[in-house]
Amino acid sequence: MIRERIERLRRELNYHNHKYYVENAPEISDYDFDMMLRELQDLEAAHPEFADPNSPTKRIGSDITTEFKTVAHRFPMLSLGNTYSLDELHEFIARTEKEVGETEFVCELKFDGTAISLTYENGALTRAVTRGDGTYGDDVTENIRTIRAIPLVLQGKDYPPLFEIRGEILMPYASFDKLNAEREANGEPLFANPRNAAAGTLKQQSSAVVAKRGLDCTLYQLAGDDLPFMSHWENLSKAKEWGFKVSEHIRICRSVKEIDEYIGYWDEERKHLPFPTDGVVVKVNRYADQRALGFTAKAPRWAVAYKFKAEQALTKLLSVDFQVGRTGAITPVANLEPVFLAGTTVKRATLHNAEQMALLDIRIGDEVYVEKGGEIIPKITGVELAARPADSKPFEYIAICPECGTPLVRYEGEAKHYCPNQSGCRPQILGRIIHFIRRKAMDIDGLGEETVELLFESGLIRNIADLYDLQAVQLSVLPRLGDKSAENIIQSIEASKQVPFRRVLFALGIRFVGETTAKYLAAHFKTLDAVIGASREELTEAEEVGNKIAESIIDYFADEENRKIIGRLRAAGLQFEETGKELRSDVFAGKNFVISGVFSYHSRDELKEIIELHGGKNLAAVSANVDYIVAGKNMGPAKLQKAEKLGIKLISEQELMEMAEGDGARQATTADNDTTTTEKGQRPQQGVLF
Repeated sequence: MIRERIERLRRELNYHNHKYYVENAPEISDYDFDMMLRELQDLEAAHPEFADPNSPTKRIGSDITTEFKTVAHRFPMLSLGNTYSLDELHEFIARTEKEVGETEFVCELKFDGTAISLTYENGALTRAVTRGDGTYGDDVTENIRTIRAIPLVLQGKDYPPLFEIRGEILMPYASFDKLNAEREANGEPLFANPRNAAAGTLKQQSSAVVAKRGLDCTLYQLAGDDLPFMSHWENLSKAKEWGFKVSEHIRICRSVKEIDEYIGYWDEERKHLPFPTDGVVVKVNRYADQRALGFTAKAPRWAVAYKFKAEQALTKLLSVDFQVGRTGAITPVANLEPVFLAGTTVKRATLHNAEQMALLDIRIGDEVYVEKGGEIIPKITGVELAARPADSKPFEYIAICPECGTPLVRYEGEAKHYCPNQSGCRPQILGRIIHFIRRKAMDIDGLGEETVELLFESGLIRNIADLYDLQAVQLSVLPRLGDKSAENIIQSIEASKQVPFRRVLFALGIRFVGETTAKYLAAHFKTLDAVIGASREELTEAEEVGNKIAESIIDYFADEENRKIIGRLRAAGLQFEETGKELRSDVFAGKNFVISGVFSYHSRDELKEIIELHGGKNLAAVSANVDYIVAGKNMGPAKLQKAEKLGIKLISEQELMEMAEGDGARQATTADNDTTTTEKGQRPQQGVLF
């Protein structure tokens, strides 16, 4: 029972990590996530026999995409420990002073944006990198240059020749409201909150788009080998003189009382700030004390984040709507009496699923508590039973699809209800087509949601294959189009035939097959026919593919309608094979490799590419089919034990390079990739960063 709970928590936390850091579309509040993580930490501590080196408790979530150059951080960008309890905060302070004696703390607002690291050389900005996974991040320098709060050239002359300063990219409420109003007018999906809007904007391919979105930046930490002072407070004060925007709200606190007063003040006053903040960061001021305290595996022991509780409001539930997604998932949404909450007027709130509604025993006419915990549509967290009318009746969840009238189904192990009428339910059909044309899928320009709906209502398309039968003359006569727009759409559809197989596989919209999983499937199987013909066991050999995803893939291709669509897409000329890079050699031909651990000179993806370029194959799991394990630091003990049992040879990063290209290959390769390497063993001397 305990093991099942641990494994379920790991699955859910990994899912929400991905939604938060890769898709910028969180589904739960920070508080709920932190509580789940804390429960998992407690269970793992009490039951070490269920330890897993890949547990969410051992990692920092990643926002790395494939759209920017990935580079190594000179100093790791660690996470911070969180607490929602003043008692726990007081314990942190007492523990700190027990180790280093009486000390000073710096209290700062915890900005709710996206972390950034800026490098300055000789007073000029040279690089800006996102947090990423803490070791590697995305180089977004060109986009950062458009943010006016960030100095391109520093003032004065007394700055170090080389240093880093880190902070938060923010989207003020005014910019956020303007951006979402524009997206709503254009029929585009809205950003969940200012934090996700900032993160999404920072990953735009066009710096011109970034420049228009009104981003801001506040800096809060320096690091380097030659900083002017030996304390955090003094260096931040000096950074202001160099032209950096440092929060005016930071304070030195010398007692628990002063820290509590700071937190109490900002718990109320944050409502009047023009940008989002979700807590207070408490840091030890003196660097000598910071070094004495050191680090845990993932966070500094000299800093902690106190998180404010999510804001709540009480309002009336007027009615419930049911939305149908592209996969047929039914989502209940509450219509509320308008109430002002956390800077905006709330009229709707998510109810998640039938189980959640039953758990709350929510009824029409109830006075309900609404919380803004990270979603664009806030959630209902409770009911004020004392205000419930005497004639109140329990809510009955719908049994048929609100769009097409088909009886709903509920799949084993899932909380949501689904409409199974994939080929006849309007929102599902439109949702699949809109997913297909997305930039990260087939990237068909000119076909926004409104145009797709127009084509559907005009009878020109009923599925994704119909797009490739369209002609300009059919489009030009439609409202809001015309000859030029029609021709551009047709040209973009034609160009989509060159989109690589991995994106075509993602574009098909197979349930649970996201962008990353599609990439792994394409790399593993090389062709769509191989994916279609694979057994459940063969599918799970691909990285990130478990039984649930394998079943979904099999079900998708078992559907006769889907097979007909695939046949038409094949005839249209879409890419159904992965076109690999030209091999450098066949030295690894017939050899299977597993990559495990952390490496000094290459990322895991780079090592996998090297193996493939020399004819080898990468496997996700250790088995008797594996010839070599490329072992880095912190290799998982389970993999090591299995490798020893099977007699699989372990080789180092350097040995792999020597096998591939001979002695000196490592030096040549790292020279070619010097933007992604870190000097081995290098550690910051002052101002350690997180």
